[in-house]
Amino acid sequence: MQQKILTSLLAFALVSLLGNAQDLYPKNESVDIQNYVFGLSLNDENNEIKGEAEITVSFKSEAVPFSLDLIQKSGEFGMEVTEVLEGTTPANYSYADNKINIVPTTSESNTQTYTIKYRGIPERGLVISTTKFGKRSFFGDNWPNLARHWLPSVDHPYDKASVEFRITAPDHYDVVATGKKQEESNLENGYKLTIYQEPAPVATKVMTIGVTEFASRVVGEVHNIEVSAWVYPQNRLEGFGDYTVAKDVLEYFINHIGPYSYAKLANMQAKTQWGGLENAGTIAYFENSVTRNKTVEPLIAHEIAHQWFGNSATEKSWNHVWLSEGFATYFCILYLESVYGDERRKEELAIDKKEIFEYYLKNPSPIVDLTIKDPMKVLSTNTYQKGGWVLNMLRHKLGNHTFWEGIQKYYATYQNSNALTDDFRHVMEEASGQDLEAFFQQWLFTKGHPQLKWNWEYKKGKVIFHLEQIQDHHVFQFPLEIGLVKNGQTTAETIEVKERSQSFEIKTKDRPDDIVLDPNQWTLFQEMDNTP
Repeated sequence: MQQKILTSLLAFALVSLLGNAQDLYPKNESVDIQNYVFGLSLNDENNEIKGEAEITVSFKSEAVPFSLDLIQKSGEFGMEVTEVLEGTTPANYSYADNKINIVPTTSESNTQTYTIKYRGIPERGLVISTTKFGKRSFFGDNWPNLARHWLPSVDHPYDKASVEFRITAPDHYDVVATGKKQEESNLENGYKLTIYQEPAPVATKVMTIGVTEFASRVVGEVHNIEVSAWVYPQNRLEGFGDYTVAKDVLEYFINHIGPYSYAKLANMQAKTQWGGLENAGTIAYFENSVTRNKTVEPLIAHEIAHQWFGNSATEKSWNHVWLSEGFATYFCILYLESVYGDERRKEELAIDKKEIFEYYLKNPSPIVDLTIKDPMKVLSTNTYQKGGWVLNMLRHKLGNHTFWEGIQKYYATYQNSNALTDDFRHVMEEASGQDLEAFFQQWLFTKGHPQLKWNWEYKKGKVIFHLEQIQDHHVFQFPLEIGLVKNGQTTAETIEVKERSQSFEIKTKDRPDDIVLDPNQWTLFQEMDNTP
């Protein structure tokens, strides 16, 4: 999901320090959801939906009680459950505190299918509204844990499953959803059945449907993956033009990271609370993303990067969401660098750096913030821009070749699975042969960044460079490039900062005209006022 780019476009119990932290969702590791089939009936008379969910459950050792999330009816909104079946017989269940609690009739380890029949008006998750052109619409908008408003499910990314949507809606609607289209059939009484199926395991946060009047076009095929655009008919030509760049982005990431996990890549103009929402294989972009001038390219790159990081290799705990958002932020920059050159990387990082410093003044917290309990609060400049900056520094530390080798290995290891920050660190250590614990601890689990005061003088063929870290909570250790400017040319020398106050000598034949710190944007630090 993308927040920063939207702003730009519009104007635009602790197991260990690296453990699951404060994500309080009650994970049931003895139960694994294998597959969801969501049958949904939509209508034009009112906003009530009727649902029939078939949920295939695997019990790892023995059949134990388990729960599904579903918001209960309260006033106008919420769901009523009319029947729960275990196989073909009534299940032993209760429905309380927004959970369907099921007790299996056997204790044997097996795989069983449960059917949940329900109806109601969702308050969130499924956005039933009108498009900016006044056309009725239904859009799934589940991030982070809003699927429970309309889909009975384990509404947490630790348990992913394949999914099928069977949408029955008035036949004047076009329907797109997670997965590849399997069927589109006109029924009696003016209704149409559309079925999409996604065989790869997907977290509920990135499952979606889009139901409205669409114009759609296949804009290309990349490695046998169909790439399409779904836009409002009133935006048909400019939408197809803006969204076509998705095929170039997809090809870049497949070539640089690894295989794409999903059945298709649809790019959809939608009603969403976000600038973009990285639904697996069916990405939603805010309605005004269509402009005809292709300003949406960075947003498309961000959301497509999520298909690898966040969707396929998924954070197991919400406190580690930087593995999703920080990655999407930096891999968007990597794509832009590949198209427009290294100056674009530096420009993007310079913008992000300013936002990081401004955010820290009001929110002095680390990227992996172990105090956050509410998944709606894990998104921040830390998890987006600072997370991206950490990857930029890691790339510089390891070298470009080793960085990409590690990224590819990380994705290959955790594709269609879940990971924590420690898992990523171990993979990068294996790829590089380096101990990265101090690097990860300093940049991800420690708040803030180096705040530097510095000056220099030239004596007898040497630049004497004095540096002081003035932040009081931690002494950072990091490499720093010193740019010596002479006659408009910059020569970079690297020093290793390890103490709060240090002086360095840099040999140079002539006195520099100027000195700049970090001319190539590789280290996150803040230059403070050097005035005595």
